[in-house]
Amino acid sequence: MSYLLPSLMLLALLVGIFSGYPVAFLLGGLSIVFMFVGDVPLASFSLVTNRVFGSVLENWILAAIPLFVFMGIMLDKSKIADNLLYELENLFRGKPGGLGLAVIGIGIVMAASTGIVGASVVLMGTLALPMMLARGYSKTLAIGIILGSGTLGILVPPSIMLVVFGDVMQVPVGDLFAATIIPGVMLALFYILYVLYHAVFAPHKVPPSPVSANPQPLGRILLRVLRDLVVPALLMLSVLASIVAGIATPTEGAAIGAGGALILALCKRKLSVAVLNDSLQSTMKTTGMILFLAVGATAYSLIFKRLGGQTMIEDAVAAFGLSPYVVVLGIMLLIFLLGFFLEWIEISFLVLPLFAPIVATLDFGDAFASQTDVLLWFSVMVAVNLQTSFLTPPFGYALFYLKGIAPPDVSTLDIYRGVMPIVGLQLLAVLAIALFPALALWLPKFV
Repeated sequence: MSYLLPSLMLLALLVGIFSGYPVAFLLGGLSIVFMFVGDVPLASFSLVTNRVFGSVLENWILAAIPLFVFMGIMLDKSKIADNLLYELENLFRGKPGGLGLAVIGIGIVMAASTGIVGASVVLMGTLALPMMLARGYSKTLAIGIILGSGTLGILVPPSIMLVVFGDVMQVPVGDLFAATIIPGVMLALFYILYVLYHAVFAPHKVPPSPVSANPQPLGRILLRVLRDLVVPALLMLSVLASIVAGIATPTEGAAIGAGGALILALCKRKLSVAVLNDSLQSTMKTTGMILFLAVGATAYSLIFKRLGGQTMIEDAVAAFGLSPYVVVLGIMLLIFLLGFFLEWIEISFLVLPLFAPIVATLDFGDAFASQTDVLLWFSVMVAVNLQTSFLTPPFGYALFYLKGIAPPDVSTLDIYRGVMPIVGLQLLAVLAIALFPALALWLPKFV
């Protein structure tokens, strides 16, 4: 069987991506061009329409995306992190690395509440970066802490990416939410250890915040921290618990979160017609971008498979006779490299539909109880891997977000240097999940 056309289709996609042409248009255009070049019957293209409406636009699970986006935007508008940063700094005042730990704490709260990487990075870059530099923190270390904790939102549930994964991989979204909690906590612990290492061996890079002349009692500070945490924590727990426990579907859980975020903004007196209008417009733009890519990727993958692309990939894997773990490692490497040039949305809709069927058929022996466990483990590794797509130059969006609001003396080279250790820690997390699948599979089974 000739694999010329599917190979050319992949090559055309790579050329188009590097040309800077919008990926959604590129996917749709290439599917039409190669349908005629490959002499695929025009009637077959009606399957694309059926899939677009049946699998994308009418998909009940994907309806959770605009609700989660709206929830995150409204929580960001509520300014839940503004006071919390200062209270956490007071909690760690006088200790080397204390401010860095406070920033990581804010990153965890923002990740579990808004889930919007741009909002988290911009917020912490605006609030924390000038404060950290004024306290004498190493410039690259401060940048790394902010970028690492600011991108946790793409992994920690409720995450839009996990909703997309659930649809693409045909894995229950509730299981995905449960499976990423331990890896998310592990990654946050890696960041904390990164700060503590410098606090012990290079304290000049993370100097302590000066102790106030009139220090406040520790109990009072803790009460204020809990006060600022309790409302967003209850909201997130209600959303996650309802979905993971199977009480509500992801869409119903997202609706609970969106309604709760709206009420919280109202109670904090941050809700106005202008804020609501801005939030709705941002939600529509983000949702439209995701669904547009889903439509283009649906057309591309269908024509690619009709030209023999899926068989080509399966034959290539079989020809090398590689271990299943080596195959998964190769896919992880490919996804990591694609993250230098593409967003997580594009990689999710392009790569996962092609490789998920192959991973599902790999023989791992007795390492996994079922095919669903394999796909769940693979999905969590991909999710952690895709977090690096926000941080790897030249197109890591989090780098652009931070550069846009950073002080003038913070150069692009400083940002690149600061993010490299964080990328290394994220790859270490991928390796840990690969070696110890229970990190991803234990909690879903327990729940």
